Amino acid sequence: MLGGILSLISAATFGLNNAAVRRGVLTGTVMQALIITVPIGIPLFFLGAALFGEPTAVAGFALEPTLLLAAAGILHFVIGRYGNYRGIKAVGGNLAGTIQQTSILYTLLFAVVFLGETFTPLRIFGIVLIFLGPLIMVRRSPKSAEQQRKTTFVPNYVEGWIFGILCALSYGMSPILIRAALENHGLGESLAGGTISYAAATVVIVLFLAIPAQRRHAFATDKAAVKWFIFSGIFVCLSQIFRYMALAVAPVTVVGPILQLQTIFRSVFAWLLNREHEVFDAPAIVGIVVSLIGALAVSVSTDFVLNLVPLPATLVDIAYWHWP
Repeated sequence: MLGGILSLISAATFGLNNAAVRRGVLTGTVMQALIITVPIGIPLFFLGAALFGEPTAVAGFALEPTLLLAAAGILHFVIGRYGNYRGIKAVGGNLAGTIQQTSILYTLLFAVVFLGETFTPLRIFGIVLIFLGPLIMVRRSPKSAEQQRKTTFVPNYVEGWIFGILCALSYGMSPILIRAALENHGLGESLAGGTISYAAATVVIVLFLAIPAQRRHAFATDKAAVKWFIFSGIFVCLSQIFRYMALAVAPVTVVGPILQLQTIFRSVFAWLLNREHEVFDAPAIVGIVVSLIGALAVSVSTDFVLNLVPLPATLVDIAYWHWP
């Protein structure tokens, strides 16, 4: 239960982060966003660890979990976040989210292979719906396409798909590394682990800034973009704090699907902040609803569903099937 609540809060704050990033990249660049948002995570995660009484845990991890956490940080906060921001810049937060949502498939597959977790018929049904939702959202009717051409924002679908898939692969693998490093650790230790991940990602950013041309580029950021990137950096860090805590207390196959609800929050905040720079139409709404049902199906237990809906014995046996 606690893992589900933490995952839901993470999804909500991540949705708000994406809306802020969308505003920032209208006048700023993706690399400028990374340079501002990544280092913010170190003090916030360390403060969280201190509040839970585990500030010294940052130095207490063994070599293997430290390397896993560092790899997760570089994969998620540098490679994945770059793909996320490029996708948002190219097609907007709504359409980028539909592509990135496929990360749950990679997460679940990696969880089965590396962490010994299992698939059930209910989870498979949910996965199908999670993938069906993005396909519905991406499908544009002639009327919707004509309306879209009349707006000020014209998506670049090729760029959006390329970097959306890069983001999905990175976001799909990083929970496996985090779970492997933090399993059997407490909430405070999980935040200490997040500090390590953000520190590793920041080292990569600092090395990137050692290139003079990139350093000049970073300091040329538009003031309006800086405000939105700082806002985004704070909220994405809060999202990651709740995500790391969730992965410390709940299986990846529970946390990952609930995090997909960020698509709902992403669309809500996009409507509030960026409606002139996003795609909103009937396929988008239908796709969001279908994805939500899928995320719920993957997240709840088979016992919970069978207690609500009595089934014949044959169907009960099928419902309790699992793989592997």
